[in-house]
Amino acid sequence: MMQRRLNHVASIAAILFGAAIANAQDMPLSQVLIEGEGWQRVSSGHAFTDGCAADAYGNFYFSDVARGESILKVSMDGKVSTFVPKAPKISAMQFGPDGRLYACQVGKFARIVAFDREGRASVIANDVKPNDLVVTHEGEIYFTETSKQQVTHIPKGGEPRSAATGVSKPNGIALTPGQGTLVVSDYGGRNGWVWRIENDGSLTHQQPYITLRTPGKNMSSKADGTTTDAAGRYYITSAVGLQMFDPTGRMGGVIHTPQPAKPLVSVAFAGPDLSYLYVANGDSIYRRKTKTRGVLYFQEPK
Repeated sequence: MMQRRLNHVASIAAILFGAAIANAQDMPLSQVLIEGEGWQRVSSGHAFTDGCAADAYGNFYFSDVARGESILKVSMDGKVSTFVPKAPKISAMQFGPDGRLYACQVGKFARIVAFDREGRASVIANDVKPNDLVVTHEGEIYFTETSKQQVTHIPKGGEPRSAATGVSKPNGIALTPGQGTLVVSDYGGRNGWVWRIENDGSLTHQQPYITLRTPGKNMSSKADGTTTDAAGRYYITSAVGLQMFDPTGRMGGVIHTPQPAKPLVSVAFAGPDLSYLYVANGDSIYRRKTKTRGVLYFQEPK
């Protein structure tokens, strides 16, 4: 009986992550961080930064969800400008395969929107409570609804539908490089949860795959923004810093928070070759160069 159970667990892991389990080796932070390179402040003076995102060229985007009315862009030369002037309460963003910038608009708006290159908004879904989102290569959307304890799926051209439950406070959301696995952080617990994405868009084989460090015993991790890199590593913002895990879910290390007294809530790879880690940390945006690079969840339209 015990052997059959072990075989079952191994089978689920293989389904989710393929050869990564068998071939994975230790991936310490030394494989990611560059000696002598630290955090550099990119933009400050905001109320509460959030919504880290990148386009195909490496330009970086963010919002001031608490006070700001616009989506801001950091170009490759480091200049900060306004990308969309009238876009209040944006908590998360990601470009889709159609070239539009998809976003969660919270508060009284309670909707998913998409901005075209001229900043014109189209409503994708109304009467939802989105926190964070991802858009697949096929244009399907997954987003977390923390208050509903739910991961919601919008098929391409379809309507929102519940895709997964059972996470206390689902928050950050990301895709693995091959887009076969979805990962969601649990703000109220200490796990990163994963699902296999089926051909019909449904989520199966739910697992608490990642175990985060917490500030103390019986305390939540406050796991929030989530992303992955080209090597399949997971990066999750939390109360103790930016936690990094290898493709098997093993802890690789914790990158310190630039401003430890302020919340670390969002993370994305951007900049030249997507080789810079950007984080939203309280009133400021920071970045640091790495040895790795991010992976785009979309293909830039030709």
